[in-house]
Amino acid sequence: MNTKGLTTKQKALVDTLVTSGCSIKEASQKAGYAKGEAGRVVASRTLRLPQVQRYMMEQVASVMGTGAIKASQKLIQLSDSAKSEYVQLEASKDILDRVGLRVPEKRQNEIVGDIKINIDLT
Repeated sequence: MNTKGLTTKQKALVDTLVTSGCSIKEASQKAGYAKGEAGRVVASRTLRLPQVQRYMMEQVASVMGTGAIKASQKLIQLSDSAKSEYVQLEASKDILDRVGLRVPEKRQNEIVGDIKINIDLT
């Protein structure tokens, strides 16, 4: 993670927001900013800084990646050993869908209007 150019408070603010999902006001207090509305305002401004936004996106991507691994493992577990065959089927379909092996969508196209074809072979 690129923490270059971040203060300890900025890093703590982002880490708290990403890991706990609390409000900016709560995260600002946990990160050591001023109490109350003043801390929230400073934290909100801090979150708009480019280097802070880059770090936050890296942290979110990391958390989402970890979550995706856990979710994939859960789908495989459900596909293999869920008590309900319906749950096993739905988990299996989700797995196949995620790897790009989905059933083609059924579509019904209707063309309304007159079609005239004139072929002149002379």
